[in-house]
Amino acid sequence: MEKTQTPLSAKRIYRIKCQGFTAYSDEEITQLAFANRFPMIICLILLGVGVALANIPVLVVLLVVSVLSIVLPYHVFDYLYNHWLRHKMNKPKLHPRSNQLKFACFLATSWTAVNIYLFATGHTTAGYISGAAMFCVPLLLTTTDYCIPSKIYNFLFRIKIQ
Repeated sequence: MEKTQTPLSAKRIYRIKCQGFTAYSDEEITQLAFANRFPMIICLILLGVGVALANIPVLVVLLVVSVLSIVLPYHVFDYLYNHWLRHKMNKPKLHPRSNQLKFACFLATSWTAVNIYLFATGHTTAGYISGAAMFCVPLLLTTTDYCIPSKIYNFLFRIKIQ
């Protein structure tokens, strides 16, 4: 017998729909909620390590992941989820990423490049401040499903989520 998953609150479902998951039912969103956050959790860890240690190579890895996640149909870590982890968790496949989440990766690419520049040029304090501010964005997403870049995208392109 398959274990049923507790439905997400209407607020969480709305927040996930704001990320471009508007074509999904509430049940599908509930099934994909972890899959949606999975790549952001890994990026959050990379960002935290990269900023805390002012480690440019780690930040460069994050930069490459962000760039690839813009040009590929899936986020880089979605491939790991779709081809391995979802089978272990008995979950459905995550579909290609929305424009909202591609926009979020664009912002992450830009911000990561700024952080790399700050650390590389000896502006360590500014790098820590910028990196700490950047860290808050995926932290908010991974803990509450609230995606600031998606909200910005929806505002800029006048996308209404119901």
